[in-house]
Amino acid sequence: MISVSVTRDRPGLGHTETAGLIKKAIMATLEAEGVTEPCHVDVLLTDDEGIHAINLQHRQVDAPTDVLSFPMNDLTPGEFSPSVCEKDYDTGEIILGDMVIDIPRCEEQGREYGHGYKREVSYLAVHSTLHLLGYDHMDEGPQKAQMRGREDEIMDRLNIQR
Repeated sequence: MISVSVTRDRPGLGHTETAGLIKKAIMATLEAEGVTEPCHVDVLLTDDEGIHAINLQHRQVDAPTDVLSFPMNDLTPGEFSPSVCEKDYDTGEIILGDMVIDIPRCEEQGREYGHGYKREVSYLAVHSTLHLLGYDHMDEGPQKAQMRGREDEIMDRLNIQR
């Protein structure tokens, strides 16, 4: 079983469907990547101020961003291996890691890009989950292309187009 916990760092963040959209996106990503083992992902919903503080503390980047990913394991993209993953002592679930999503930025980017909040928050959850599974896009090379391709495929599976 795959478990996802979604929390907010202050009341009023998100829409009524936010947690459901995020969970669905995470589940679709894990399914697309062949992850069938019991695992867990923690998601924190915040705003510019909250994500800015986290970004500064953990990455020494003095700016807000739309999403942050904190993988718990050192995985190879497209080659999920439970044997190298950290497990929760009590539940035995694989701990994939944490993600932080800036909800007001999701709303803003959804409007800016013309595809709406639902697609933006779903896309950021897919993107972050791929990071938890070892994908990266820091260079313009094959890793970035591989990650972008997987994002497109998973968003198609979710039937959420631009």
